[in-house]
Amino acid sequence: MNRSLFRITVYLQLGMMILLATGCAPTQPFFMNESPDLQHYLNTATSIEYPDVNIDSLAETTQSMRPLTIGNHDYQFWDVTLEECVSIALANAKFFVTTSGNAESRQNIAAQFVSGTADQFGSIYDVPVQQSTTQSVPLTVDGSGNRLLPRNVVRANQVGGVEDALAEFDAQASGFINYSTTDRPQNVGIGNTINPVESRTQNMTQQAAISKRGATGGVFTLRQQIIYSDSNAQISNFGRSVPSDYTAVLEAQVQHPLMRNRGTLINRIPVVLASLNEDISIAEFEAQVRNLVRDVENNYWDLYVAYRNVATTTIGRNSAIATAQFARLNLENGTGTVQELAQAEEQYYQFRARLEGALAGSNLDDRFGVYGRERALRELMGLAPTDGRLIRPIDEPSVAHVEFDWCESVAQALYLSPELRSKKVRIKQNELELMSAKNQILPEVNLSLLYRGVGVGDTLGPPNGSDVREVQRGSSALSSFTSGDYQEGAIRLEITPPAFGGRRELARIRNAQLRLVREKGYLQESERLLVSQLSDAVAKTATHYRLMETHSQRWQAAEREVEARLAEFETGRSPVNVVLQSQQRKADAQVAYYRALGEYNKSLNYVDYLKGTMLVNSGITLAEGPWNSKAYCDALERARERSAGKEMQYGVTRPSVVRTGPVRDAAGALDLMARQKPTLGQTIGAGLAPVQQRDIQQYSDEIIHEQIPSHFGSESLRRSEPAIIDSVPLSDMGTPQEMFSPSTTDVQIENIVPDEMELEDMQRRTMPLGNPTIQGTGESILNAPAVETVLPSEGRVDQVSYQAGDIGVENAPSPVRRRPLPR
Repeated sequence: MNRSLFRITVYLQLGMMILLATGCAPTQPFFMNESPDLQHYLNTATSIEYPDVNIDSLAETTQSMRPLTIGNHDYQFWDVTLEECVSIALANAKFFVTTSGNAESRQNIAAQFVSGTADQFGSIYDVPVQQSTTQSVPLTVDGSGNRLLPRNVVRANQVGGVEDALAEFDAQASGFINYSTTDRPQNVGIGNTINPVESRTQNMTQQAAISKRGATGGVFTLRQQIIYSDSNAQISNFGRSVPSDYTAVLEAQVQHPLMRNRGTLINRIPVVLASLNEDISIAEFEAQVRNLVRDVENNYWDLYVAYRNVATTTIGRNSAIATAQFARLNLENGTGTVQELAQAEEQYYQFRARLEGALAGSNLDDRFGVYGRERALRELMGLAPTDGRLIRPIDEPSVAHVEFDWCESVAQALYLSPELRSKKVRIKQNELELMSAKNQILPEVNLSLLYRGVGVGDTLGPPNGSDVREVQRGSSALSSFTSGDYQEGAIRLEITPPAFGGRRELARIRNAQLRLVREKGYLQESERLLVSQLSDAVAKTATHYRLMETHSQRWQAAEREVEARLAEFETGRSPVNVVLQSQQRKADAQVAYYRALGEYNKSLNYVDYLKGTMLVNSGITLAEGPWNSKAYCDALERARERSAGKEMQYGVTRPSVVRTGPVRDAAGALDLMARQKPTLGQTIGAGLAPVQQRDIQQYSDEIIHEQIPSHFGSESLRRSEPAIIDSVPLSDMGTPQEMFSPSTTDVQIENIVPDEMELEDMQRRTMPLGNPTIQGTGESILNAPAVETVLPSEGRVDQVSYQAGDIGVENAPSPVRRRPLPR
């Protein structure tokens, strides 16, 4: 024993020494038929991989041409009206390249769109997506086939679409088949003749049930069962009469709440919340369409102003050329100086730089230019950035003086605004959520009624010609069931009150009340700020019209100054810097006028935008798309079925009003708001008398008279006088090839100055007086006057009257595509 123990000890020591010498380094296992090619081995857990998605790109994406730049003017003019731009944008709009809200202008939409997600931008799919939204929780039943009802408070953000909410009232079928055996000894004596010592049984249960939830909160269940039982118990007068038997059961059960979750008022809340979610989605869709139309019109007028800026800068550049040429001639004749020639040349390069920026855009002066504005308009219209055509607006902006009725504008804005309508829908949702929360504080009292028909027999099928009612050989379970001799019933009343104190239920009610108060306050503040936005928009409309008149008179004054300065310069009575400064002021006055004109038309559009009448005035209506013929047939059948029914007055349901009908037009908005007493928007404090309308009008008249004194300037500056602007349509403007025909690189001034015959021809060509007219010839290259001169203004034109609904505008031409509101 000692020698064997010693040997084992030595072996253990040697093993420990070998283990300590080798350490605990891991080793790779060995595999049969191992290949050295380890192509399936990944040595990284995370890597940048490309998704397996293959979506065909649009032709506007893959077939876009080289962009128009300062050195690329390969295109033809595409004369487009504002209505055509809006139509193209709406026809191509799958996603609305705009943002939500009612801001006056939006920028960098393309960058936000590319870096955003589909949920951040509106699309034509939003409303059907909301309608088809479903919950992840399926309909559930208990072991008896009864529907299990949701017992929690319903929230608007927890429901899906209307179809998903209505699915809670669909009938749910269920069933199962269960088979089990028993083989165990029993605690009985050996001589027991009724119960065997060892029990061996076979049991099988089949159940089929259909359960439906009612509109009043009850659950109606129809259930069928067939039970088979087989036992090894001895057949005797004191035991089983047959070794096996069948039991056929048919049950009808009604479970109905008596307090909590009772009535259609509570049980229809999920459906109404889902329907209101669809209303919010429709309002957001309307706002996105409105924003897209607004952005298209803004970009249209911005492109118009950009074209006018190019034309004005071209005229200034040509004037600088002529001045530089005259300064060079004076220098050669000995009457001029080198400083005057250099100053004239610097003026020329300044106008050329402005022309290049006004055409192609830059980060110095104009961010976009004509090419950039045209690309921005193409983004909204869903077109390729470049397709060999250059969009040119042919609609002239309106110069009509438009006055808005303030009370009507406020009434229309408060009623037609989709943002306010969405907030009112959310208030209705919060009211329904509060109603559901108050219902949950009631005790849960459920009444259950059960009726059961039973039949038991030796066999399941029909009897073998014998009428046996008891469970004997040859008896039938179905025959026993159909005889109606065995019927059972049960009544059950369940009472489950809330927890003592109802802490959670009361807190839930308080939370719902606070959220409702918050939404109401948010609506009131939103209405106040919307009216503030409308006030600012109306004020800007008047301001821009006044600035348009002012800059028009400034333009004419600058024209007269240039003519006088040139005459003095030619006779040597005025230095060249004075002439150059007058030419610069003339160009600035022209650009300021066209910018004021564009902003005036954008202001008119923004007022209609805030009033909610822009889509109507643009001839755009929103309607549901067509369904298939089967849907219309089913709807007609349901309508006929409903009309043939008999109306019953349920005194216990109390369904409340959720909607007041379809959204009315602008005239309907005025009728709805007519019941409210009109105010001037002031807050009346204690001891303060309300401001009278006549006092405000008198104060406004005093301000107007103080702004323009009667002794200031010429008579043409009076507000009652119309603005006289000499302009040409954009279709009469030249192409960039003509604008840059002298050169686009650094050259000598003498090489680009026109000869004397060209100067004489320029002086003979003048622009027509009066209002501009649309002359769309469709030609890609049109001649434009190199030097523009304007005849002195007499301060008056022929009287023109334009009637737009009930608003008469004197001394103004007809606005372009601006119709009065329907009465």
